[in-house]
Amino acid sequence: MGDKFLLLVMCLLVSTFWLAIASSSDGLVRLGLRKQRLGINSINAARIKGTDSAYAKGEVTTTRGSDDSAMNIVSLKNYLDVQYFGEVGIGSPPQKFTVIFDTGSSNLWIPSSHCYFSVACFFHSRYNSSKSSTYTEIGKPCKINYGSGMILGFFSEDNIKVGGLVVKNQVFTEAIREGSLILSLASFDGILGLGFQDISVGNVAPLWYSMMEQSLVAQKVFSFWFNKDPSASEGGEIVFGGVDQKHFKGKHTYVPVIRKGYWQIELADFLIADKSTGFCTNCTAIVDSGTSFIAGPKAAVTKMNHAIGAKGFVSMECKKVVAQYGDLMWQLLLSGLQPDKLCSNIGICSYNRTQKMSETIEMVVEQKREKHTEVGQDLLCTACELTLAWIRTELTQNKTEGRVIEYVNKLCDNLPNPTRELAVDCEKIPNMPTVSFIIGNKSFHLTPEQYIRRVEQNFSTFCVSSFIALDIPPPQGPLWILGEIFMEAYHTVFDFGNLRVGFAEAV
Repeated sequence: MGDKFLLLVMCLLVSTFWLAIASSSDGLVRLGLRKQRLGINSINAARIKGTDSAYAKGEVTTTRGSDDSAMNIVSLKNYLDVQYFGEVGIGSPPQKFTVIFDTGSSNLWIPSSHCYFSVACFFHSRYNSSKSSTYTEIGKPCKINYGSGMILGFFSEDNIKVGGLVVKNQVFTEAIREGSLILSLASFDGILGLGFQDISVGNVAPLWYSMMEQSLVAQKVFSFWFNKDPSASEGGEIVFGGVDQKHFKGKHTYVPVIRKGYWQIELADFLIADKSTGFCTNCTAIVDSGTSFIAGPKAAVTKMNHAIGAKGFVSMECKKVVAQYGDLMWQLLLSGLQPDKLCSNIGICSYNRTQKMSETIEMVVEQKREKHTEVGQDLLCTACELTLAWIRTELTQNKTEGRVIEYVNKLCDNLPNPTRELAVDCEKIPNMPTVSFIIGNKSFHLTPEQYIRRVEQNFSTFCVSSFIALDIPPPQGPLWILGEIFMEAYHTVFDFGNLRVGFAEAV
């Protein structure tokens, strides 16, 4: 989504490989792909379009459902339990690319074989027009902006294979410069926008428009099902031309699109524990499959994160170090232990040189170290070094231990958070409140298990709030972004023919 709340969950390239194709009784053919869970390093890199993927190898086919209407199924992979992507083919014969199916933007772009000076291009598949018999040169330059990055390239025209259908003469962007280092580490190749033409760069007809114009779909509808379970064989589905009845229960609640461009709908209220936050007068929401989290007005999100005890990662780890090691650090400093060795000697920071740990210190911290299962080594080490520096400074002023520890705790609270994401105590998830979005006079609930992300790093687990602040002033705002967190809970139908969006409980 250009110039909007955009987030990207990043990771180093991961291995993906084929799994067996399974046919189901409804005639749909799907390909399951392996999944990996989200790591803390990945989430800390989230800074541009909420898109990422891995080099997936998948197949999809055109099938006919019980109503004998053509439905084109694209299997999606659940990438690191946060992002979903699928595969398209460009040209004749098709050159395969992994893309994000993004309802928050409207252009299709992939790296070009003419991309020589951006490192990112060398880590991804690149489109080579000379190898396609259906390529048509356009050459007009274009620029696509994303939250903290941009794509520079030029327009080209070729056939695009999506699932079992082929869209002919589709205009897309060959990217020759990917202006963000993040894209160098991203495992997706490109983005396939499913928004309206109103926000398309160059006023290019989106691929979805071409599907309809070429009568490739029976209904002017596409739908998403996201599978949150990271151990499942399939990550989800996008269905062009219909819906898959297996992926939801009950009936969809439909609400009209109130402003074309994005899939933007009215949002009547936002509730915490069934109580209105009072911050949602004339709110709207954009349903965005290319954003991982949920973004909303700062006042409401701050209230939400306060209710679940969410804090910045560094601040939270700092307070844990003070609580578990403050007294020990105080005593060791008084005993004359060299400060530069203290954090490593108590087992928080690693060090390169071999050094024998004191038997006494090892015995004292043995039980404390067992409590590390839910914190990452890097954040703890940073917190330890900060805490140590503060305690040393206070020691020179002859203050009592109690006053020093109290002061250091206050300093922890004021530490800046290097990312927008906030951490919560994993053990407190069962006691956190349910939140609700009032859409179309119906409450759509999210439980703590649905809106808290568990992320892993170095055999440790962090829990992260899925709510991130986004202040958009009137007349466009107040604005919410309902990303994959919401769409995992609710099967989502994008009805272009009737300009509406529908939600039903996902199964």
